[in-house]
Amino acid sequence: MTQTSENVTWLTQAGYDQLKAELDHLTGPWRIEIAQKIEAAREEGDLKENAGYHAAKEEQGKYELRIRQLTQLLERAKVGEAPADSGVVAPGMVVTVAFDGDEDDLMEFLLASREVAGDDLDVYSPQSPLGRAIDGKQIGDEATYELPNGKPAMVKIVKVVPHAG
Repeated sequence: MTQTSENVTWLTQAGYDQLKAELDHLTGPWRIEIAQKIEAAREEGDLKENAGYHAAKEEQGKYELRIRQLTQLLERAKVGEAPADSGVVAPGMVVTVAFDGDEDDLMEFLLASREVAGDDLDVYSPQSPLGRAIDGKQIGDEATYELPNGKPAMVKIVKVVPHAG
C-alpha cells in the first residue's frame, strides 16, 4: 500500500520504541491485570450495583481504545532520522512562525504527531489547519489557515530546523 504524507506518522526510533513498549504493556500484562480485576469484581455478586465491576469495565474500554490508536499509529509509522536541515517545513521540523507577519508575535512548535509530544515544545499535527497550511513552505513564505472560530489567520515562516529529540 502506498502511503501519503497525510496518513504517515514520522517517528524517531526512540519515539517508536516508546510507543511500542506502551502497546506491548497494554496488550500483555495490563490485559491480564484488568481481566483479574473484572473477575474479582464479578465474584462480588450482583453486577447491576457493583461499582468495582463497572469501574473495571470502563477502564478496560478506555485502554482498549488506546490499544487500537497505538496499533493504527505504529502500522502507519515511518521510522527515521529527522528531516534534513533544508529550511522547508515538514513533519519532524521545529517551526517558528510570526502571526500576521509581526516579528514580535512569534510561536515555536514541533510539526509532528501529538503522540510524540513530551518535551517543552508545543506539537501541532501536520493534519491540523496550521500544519496543512505551512507544510512545504520555506523561510519567508506566508500561509493562511482557518481558526476554530472560522476567521482566517496569516503566519510567516521565520525559522525551520530539524527536531533534535
